[in-house]
Amino acid sequence: MNIVFMGTPDFAVGTLNALIESEHNVIGVVTQPDKPKGRGGKMMFTPVKEAAVKAGLQVYQPEKVRDRKFIEILEKLSPDVIVVVAFGQILPKEILELPKYGCMNVHASLLPKLRGAAPIQWSVIDGDEESGVTIMQMDEGLDTGDMLLVKKYKLDKKETGGSLFDKLASFGGPMILEVLEQAQEGKLNPVKQDDSKHTYAKMLSKATGDIDFTKTAVEIERLIRGLNPWPSAFTHIHGKMLKIWEADVLSGEEVQKYDMTDLEPGHIAYVDKNKMLISTEEGYLDVKEVQLEGKKRMEISAFLRGYKVEKGDDVKNVIMPVKFWYSLIGILCGIFIAMVTNYYTGKVAYTVISFFLG
Repeated sequence: MNIVFMGTPDFAVGTLNALIESEHNVIGVVTQPDKPKGRGGKMMFTPVKEAAVKAGLQVYQPEKVRDRKFIEILEKLSPDVIVVVAFGQILPKEILELPKYGCMNVHASLLPKLRGAAPIQWSVIDGDEESGVTIMQMDEGLDTGDMLLVKKYKLDKKETGGSLFDKLASFGGPMILEVLEQAQEGKLNPVKQDDSKHTYAKMLSKATGDIDFTKTAVEIERLIRGLNPWPSAFTHIHGKMLKIWEADVLSGEEVQKYDMTDLEPGHIAYVDKNKMLISTEEGYLDVKEVQLEGKKRMEISAFLRGYKVEKGDDVKNVIMPVKFWYSLIGILCGIFIAMVTNYYTGKVAYTVISFFLG
């Protein structure tokens, strides 16, 4: 088959490489435009573009795939199928219906569960026992097309967003090759999704990692794992951001081993030279690995040797830095000056108009 591949992040690279190494012909790769990265603002290729360039493939980077000029390019390429993996743009009907075999999407969840942008991380955060990959025949909806192939994976007890990402990324290549073979042989068996069972995996941001200690220790521990390595879960101690990379849940009889102070959620309930327990709505968070603002990741024992933490400390007591107050004062001064300027400008204008009108 002649294939156009659409994808952007690391997750898509394995599938692209599998297609490149197969009997099929990848006639074009479509990915998101290059973006500036770092302090120098150097333009960086997407991971998919890096893989495509390395393989000597033609790369296209439209700002919007629905632009007529780009659609004309696809029409000239005339692919038999378009394979889509975490591309980052919604395809219009005109593109969906262009190839002989349509557009096939590699989605990192067991559809209809976790449609949307971040199914891998939310699978961990939600406490799913299993996840997987679905190959889907794309339609105009958001991950609503018929399912062509499903492969399940049972999550490990300490699965993180990063580890699940790596495992599911390896599924895409072999699965899409199996589906393409079925398509060529006329043996596809599309299965409609049960829309009544769908859930949505909303997009992640850094704010997603702000730990809410009024939730249970079980929920918070899953959040920590799901957001590892990005965007990471965090709280604050003594006014400094504290990322929590790993933690266990302490509850039941285990709690009785420690001289615990009964505090509201979000406080240090117990601390010694090797252990720090934080109170939650239900149970305690046994913190294992942290990263204080401006420091490296370290085990909790190393952190406690170099940083003073006391029982009862509030881990949500955010003290705004000096820069924040300077910025706030500057904004308020600017507003005051603008108000005064507008007031006197208005008076001058009134005087001028009165002079000419007599």
